[in-house]
Formats: sequence, structure tokens, C-alpha cells
Amino acid sequence: MPTMPIMSSDCSPIQPPAAPVRRFDDLIEQGRRHLQAERLDEALAAYQEAERVAEANDDRRAMDLAFANSCAVQISMERTSGLAPEAMNRLREILMAGDDAVNCRLAAYNVARAYEFAKDYRKGLFYARVALDRSRFLGSSDWLASALNQIGNFLLATSRFDEACARYEEALSELSEETRSVRRAKIYDNLGYAYAVVGRIPEGLSLLYRSLRMLRHLGARREQIFPHLDLAYALLEAGRYDLASRHAERALVLSEEAGEADSTKNALYLLGEATHQTGNAGAAAKHFEQLCQRFFPESPHLPEVLLNVDVRNLVNLKA
Repeated sequence: MPTMPIMSSDCSPIQPPAAPVRRFDDLIEQGRRHLQAERLDEALAAYQEAERVAEANDDRRAMDLAFANSCAVQISMERTSGLAPEAMNRLREILMAGDDAVNCRLAAYNVARAYEFAKDYRKGLFYARVALDRSRFLGSSDWLASALNQIGNFLLATSRFDEACARYEEALSELSEETRSVRRAKIYDNLGYAYAVVGRIPEGLSLLYRSLRMLRHLGARREQIFPHLDLAYALLEAGRYDLASRHAERALVLSEEAGEADSTKNALYLLGEATHQTGNAGAAAKHFEQLCQRFFPESPHLPEVLLNVDVRNLVNLKA
């Protein structure tokens, strides 16, 4: 019986290495569905079971595919904690072996993601460019879009805003206009924020609202954190402080729900600034005090400092 097409961890259809049992294909598909529904524990369990099935049948390429998918889920779960050194080393070994283009691409992409969350942007950009090269070789528009978006993220994190805009625009051009996906919504979000930073506020707001609507339609609750944060920033830039405050509040709720420490910190920054701009210095001070207590306990005078500076000049939401 022919095998069914399977999906990678970033939800792109690929042709898997030949596995001797259908069980492997089913587990990879289960992992993809769980990942799309943000059921990360279930996705990880499915991919790890797929790796055990492949190991039992001595199928190295299938083992590597399942392992790369498992790593992608672990990165999403742990974020700033990153991958264990052993996992990073194995991903590099898969990449260096070069015996399967799909696995090489997944390994490079995941190593880049791990470095992105670790804020090692120089190394991350190197591996992101490797992932882009492998994606071009494979001819996958979806994977090209993912790699270009990832490169844009590294450029944005290092304040190379115009270059980042160009990469995001290129990423969008690779995707079908009719396709609704978390990938497209993320690129809308990233490009919208980049536009806002370089002063293209109306274009940025339009993209950010499109991102948020798409993520709501798809039920991607955790990913909604980021357009809410970016809308808070862009609306502050536009002078719409009450609306900025509402988006910052929503970002704070979702960030705490998901255990996203960096996003929680950014939401408190923006919420404090938005309420300060509305003239409510008391509420702003409370938000900045919460920020200080939770993230900068060694700096008790920080709230007073933040009330006297423009917080927008201190925060790069993508760094």
C-alpha cells in the first residue's frame, strides 16, 4: 500500500522517507494535527512514538524526520529554555550528513529557531540561510516562505528593519493569497510590526489586524499574543492610547496564560506606557512596579525611570 503524504513540524506537506509500516505515517500525521491545534504535549508524544517505530524498523531517515519534528515541538514548548545540547548536536549531525534534503532542511530550520529564542542572532541567521538554501532545492513555496520569514526575524531582532521588511514581503509572495494559515498570519504580524517601526503606520496596522483576525479564525490562541503586542506598539505610535492599552492588556492575559515570560514583560512595558500616555500616571506606575517586581527586582527605582522616558525607544518586540 502506498504511503500517505505527511507534514513537517511547520505544517508543510512533504514526502517522508519510506517507512516499512503505516504506523509511522499515522503518528506523524497525528503529531501535525495536534501541533496545529496547539496541543503540544500530544504532538510531542506522537512524534516521539514515531521515532520509536522507525528505530524498531532500523529506518534512520524516518528516525531523523521524527526527531526533527519532536525538536520543533520542544522549541515551541520551551521557547527561551531552548534545546538540550545533545539535541542540538544531533540536529547538526543530520544537517552535516546531508543524505536527505527534507531532513537537512528541518534540522537547519530548527537549529535556527533554537538560536532565535536563545537570542544568538548571528548563529541563527547562518542556519536560517542554510534552511532557505535547502528550501529552494526542494522547491517548496511554503518552506521558502518559512525560511524567508525566519531570516526576517533575525534582521528585525538586530534592528535591520528595511532588510527585514524586504524578506517578509518576499515570504508573502511565496504564499497563495487564498491560503489561511498560521504561517501567513505570522508573516503579516512580523511585516506589520516592521512597517510600524519604520513609520509606515497605516500599512502596519492593516497587516496586524489581518494577522489577528486570521489567528482567531484558525483558533491559534497562543499565537494571538504577538499581534496584540504589536498592535499595542503601533497604536501607541499612532497616538491611539486607549486602544493600545486594550491590546496590551489582552496580550498580558494571553502571555500569562501561555507562560510566555518575554511576552509578559513586553506587555507590561507597553501597558504602562499606554496608560501613562492617557494621563493616568497612577495606573502606569502600578504596571511598571509589577514589571520591576517580576523581572527586575534588583532595580527598585525602575518604575520612576520608566515614567520619565518613552518606553517605545527601549523595547524591540522582536529581539
